Amino acid sequence: MTPNRFCPHCGAPTAYEIPPGDNRPRQVCPACQAIHYENPRIVVGCVPEYQGRILICRRVIEPRRGYWTIPAGFMENGETLAQGAARECFEEALARVEIGSMLSIVDIPEARQVHVFFRARLIDGSFGAGPESLESQLVDESGIPWAELAFPSSRHALRGYLADRAAGREELHRAVMSRRFDE
Repeated sequence: MTPNRFCPHCGAPTAYEIPPGDNRPRQVCPACQAIHYENPRIVVGCVPEYQGRILICRRVIEPRRGYWTIPAGFMENGETLAQGAARECFEEALARVEIGSMLSIVDIPEARQVHVFFRARLIDGSFGAGPESLESQLVDESGIPWAELAFPSSRHALRGYLADRAAGREELHRAVMSRRFDE
């Protein structure tokens, strides 16, 4: 991530240094002494199921335009993880879901992201293509386009979901991944 060249508080040029009492380089304003922390962003999503089929969306935006994914996106301030996952499902697939247990946590340090996925139940079976999707569809396990999935974290969540469903359990699946798309 590129640091800010100017302090958003006072407008003075900033410097990248280790502040007193800290142990990591931070973006610091020498004029007003403000420390500008850069922390990981949280991506939230879910694996929505309806009558044994899973809802997937084809992305209309970059990165990975045209590839398939499960509904997910960046968490917003003022919402819980579950609220964010439900909101993303509605935004991407016009689908209302009941969020279930946590399914997967994927750390992606290189991208400064943490991806959190939940199990979900599509409430009434209705869905569509939201503004961030070219299309959405319900697919059987055999219809999941594994080679056309946009992100390794989505692939990880889907594999965990399907394994748990087959075994009749609900486990939390954890992984650390790079930001490469071909994992």
